Amino acid sequence: MADLNIGEIAATTLRNYQSSIADNITNHNALFHRLNMRGNVKVADGGQDILEQLEYAENGTAGWYSGFEVLDTTPQDVIDAANFDWKQLAGTVVIDGLTEIKNSGKERVFNLLEARIKNLEKSLMNTAATAVYADGTGSSGKELGGLQHLVADDPTVSSTVGGIDAATDTFWQNQYQAAATLTSSNIQASMNSQWLTQVRGTDKPDLIPADSVMYDFYETSLQTLQRFSSAKMADAGFESLKYKTADVIYDDQCPSKHMYFLNTKYIYLRPHKDRQFKVDEKRISINQDACVIPVFWAGNMTCSNRSLQGVFQDD
Repeated sequence: MADLNIGEIAATTLRNYQSSIADNITNHNALFHRLNMRGNVKVADGGQDILEQLEYAENGTAGWYSGFEVLDTTPQDVIDAANFDWKQLAGTVVIDGLTEIKNSGKERVFNLLEARIKNLEKSLMNTAATAVYADGTGSSGKELGGLQHLVADDPTVSSTVGGIDAATDTFWQNQYQAAATLTSSNIQASMNSQWLTQVRGTDKPDLIPADSVMYDFYETSLQTLQRFSSAKMADAGFESLKYKTADVIYDDQCPSKHMYFLNTKYIYLRPHKDRQFKVDEKRISINQDACVIPVFWAGNMTCSNRSLQGVFQDD
């Protein structure tokens, strides 16, 4: 029997596994998990950038009238689009020639591949989880534009998000509180204040990620009988508490002493339809005894309403 071609097997195995990689990554982080459950992981077809339509004003023609009174037909410019850059992520499974000949038996091949694919999956998940909170400037601006970009610590300073300068267009500013000295005794008062700035009728925050300091402050502030948790988040593997109707979760990737109030109805993960952890063709090195199977992702996090997102910090 001829030796197995480990490079071909690796590529085929990865292709069969790529949808599982995508699912595992979106479920690895509480925010990605929530976006996935909402149907807010929406593929993009392509283009120069990723467009996210947004409403930034009410239609001013709405009004009461009587009888034959002339109606207001003033043209309304109430819908615009935010433009988000494409960001790219990649990982590879590499097999060198010596490893190939040492693992030419069928059982050895699949044991080796399982270990390397699991390692790549874990590495991609950790990279994606870190990027959830990125400001988009990491790796010389190649990193995902995460929550520190979409929900700025101080949105009043000049900062362009989705091609819109929030310092000029104030409708595009998220809610925030200046850093204050917080404890378990006063954190609920700050949370109450933050919550009220973001409630618009039935629109309200549904997910509150926090770092260890802020999560501990909130948990300590609760009496034992108040410590309700979310069954859905627990079933998904995330430790959580309830605050009003929102889930408060601890995330070890959350920036130090931060607590975000997110209305995930308006936050999206937008992968490209052809680069959602796509396993590409095997490549043979021209100057090394090795083959490489790359896995690609392209897209970004986007937001269609920043005014319903918020953040505050411990000093």
